[in-house]
Amino acid sequence: MRTDEIRLVIPAEEDFRPIAHLVTGGLAMRLDVTYDDLDDLQVGIEALLALRDDAGELVVSLSANDGLLRAALGPFPPEKVHAGESDGGLDLRRVLETVCDTHEVEERDGGAWVELTKRVASAGMPA
Repeated sequence: MRTDEIRLVIPAEEDFRPIAHLVTGGLAMRLDVTYDDLDDLQVGIEALLALRDDAGELVVSLSANDGLLRAALGPFPPEKVHAGESDGGLDLRRVLETVCDTHEVEERDGGAWVELTKRVASAGMPA
C-alpha cells in the first residue's frame, strides 16, 4: 500500500487559495481521480479556505490511499467553523456533508482543524 501525502503551508489570504486548488488537482491527476470527485473535494476545500483571509499561516495537508482522498486544513477560529449551524441557511456543515463523504472537526492549540475525506473512483473505472 502506497500513501501520497503533501503538506502545504500558505498565507491564509485569498490570493493564495488557488495554490491549494492547484496542488489538490495535481495529486488527483496523479491518482486518475474523476473530475466530479475532484470538483467535490475542491468545493469543500474552498468553503473552508473562505473562513480565513489574513496574513497568518494556513496548513493544507493532502493524502491519498485505499481509494480515499483526505484533506486536513487549519487552523480556523472555532466559532467560524461552527457558525450558521442553527440558522437554516447553507452553512459550512451542509456544504461539507454534500460534497464529502466525511468531515471531522478537531480543536487543538486554540484553533479548529477540519479533515475531509472523499472516496474516489479512478477515471478509468466505474464509480
